[in-house]
Amino acid sequence: MARGSVREEAPAVEDTMSATARTGGGTDPAEGRGRRGGRGGRGTERPPRRRRVLRWSATILAVFMTGTAGAGYLYYQHLNDNLEKGRRTSGDSKAPKPQPNAAGQTPLNILLLGSDSRNSAENLKLGGSRSSVGNKPLADVQMLVHLSADRKNASVVSIPRDTRVKIPECTDPKTGEVYPETETIINASLQRGGAGCTLATWENLTGVYIDHWMMIDFAGVVNMADAVGGVEVCVEQNVYDGPLPGVPGGSGLRLEKGKQKIKGKQALQWLRTRHAFYSDVGRSKAQHMYMNSMIRTLKEQNAFTDTGRLMDLAETATKSLKVSEEIGTVKKLYDLAVQLKTVPTNRITMMTMPTDVDPQDANHLVPAGADAEQVWSMVREDVAFDKNGGKDGEAAGSKKPSDGAEPSGDPAADDAEIGVLVQNATRSGTEGPVNARASALAALLVDKGFTRAAADGTGGLSAEKTEVRYPSADLKGDAQRIAEALGIPTSSVKRSTDVSGVTLVVGGDWRTGDTYPKKSTPRAGDVPESAGALNGSDSDECMDVYAPYRW
Repeated sequence: MARGSVREEAPAVEDTMSATARTGGGTDPAEGRGRRGGRGGRGTERPPRRRRVLRWSATILAVFMTGTAGAGYLYYQHLNDNLEKGRRTSGDSKAPKPQPNAAGQTPLNILLLGSDSRNSAENLKLGGSRSSVGNKPLADVQMLVHLSADRKNASVVSIPRDTRVKIPECTDPKTGEVYPETETIINASLQRGGAGCTLATWENLTGVYIDHWMMIDFAGVVNMADAVGGVEVCVEQNVYDGPLPGVPGGSGLRLEKGKQKIKGKQALQWLRTRHAFYSDVGRSKAQHMYMNSMIRTLKEQNAFTDTGRLMDLAETATKSLKVSEEIGTVKKLYDLAVQLKTVPTNRITMMTMPTDVDPQDANHLVPAGADAEQVWSMVREDVAFDKNGGKDGEAAGSKKPSDGAEPSGDPAADDAEIGVLVQNATRSGTEGPVNARASALAALLVDKGFTRAAADGTGGLSAEKTEVRYPSADLKGDAQRIAEALGIPTSSVKRSTDVSGVTLVVGGDWRTGDTYPKKSTPRAGDVPESAGALNGSDSDECMDVYAPYRW
């Protein structure tokens, strides 16, 4: 790529790259590295502040990507060509964008995906059978990075790959094939319209608007781990995650107990280990430990001051990543990195969405009702997951939580003229449905003057949260009036193609009573214990090994 093309797109990056070349004595990165490293000359001078900020920004972005294995990508002129891009969303998504706080700031949410693709010789060497070549990949690692509106704290939340969720209707952006809505485990979403379908699935499940996605495969994990130079991990006992009688497979991870540094294929094995760490939830915890350790490693290394080393990381990462198209340029990624640069390790929290065993299949999981909703409520309301922020930790950006809904421009009809169907969707997680719940609330609405309210006898419905859904803009005012009458927040009024008229979907959060339960605003650090939260500054955590996999 010519220098002029980079200058037009990202002058800040190009100017810094030019300054780097001047300090190093040439444009060759290897030559620049040769003149640094303490052998005299200008290489011993303190680098200009602008260069230090850029290095720090790029490295922090690299760190956040290491859970699906990695990235840092702001230096080389050909970074734009390295990056593979795709559509942000390809599914029917209902999550509203968050409202700015008093300072005009909004949170930033990035979905990180790790695919199990074997559709290259390099990936095939690292795991899986040849019979899987040509198959659409699954998203076996899924994490949401949430950066607070004030950019002072961050959180990472995983959803285990075997969690059963509702996947919306999605369209494959390459082939145009339309996949109908279905309910299955979440890693299958990648096969039903690419990363954009996984993003839409997350938005519908969590109510969190997701700005971007980034995805990497097996080979990218290995290459990035090698570029970083290894990450320290810890196990309580000797571990070998190999096949057992009646339990085939395994990652192949073999480690002695205690702390040790891993890289390359061994790093991939660590991130893929499930059986030896008890479950998919245990695997998520091991991935979080790896990410936290990676953050600390890069801060301890000279990666923040050695431009040549950082450029090597950037080269490796951009060849490994696929990103949503709206951030698929050097300038956009640079801007993103700048926003991530201020978060200290003790303000980073990693956890897994609380889950229960799926009552329909003991091999699968489902969101754990109130605990899962508490986690997503904190993300939506931008409340810190740690308690290390002092007064600013109560609500990032010091904003009063907003329900995020705009009033309808179309006024509601008279109460007696509003038709509303009430559905019983109180089956949630491991809890069965509440009998006659739709009839009870339909009767309540009739008593309040909504004489056209009626109960829907459809059974087997399930929803974590109560919503008032409407199919078209002319019915939005009617739907908001129903919500107002029942005390349901207007953020729970959603436009949906699933309904033909105003529909009250009574979810698992409203199983009893005539008044919708008001929820208190979560406070900083109010993370449910079942989420298994890990702080980024904690270097003493070790993974317990399931007894059959000890040696």
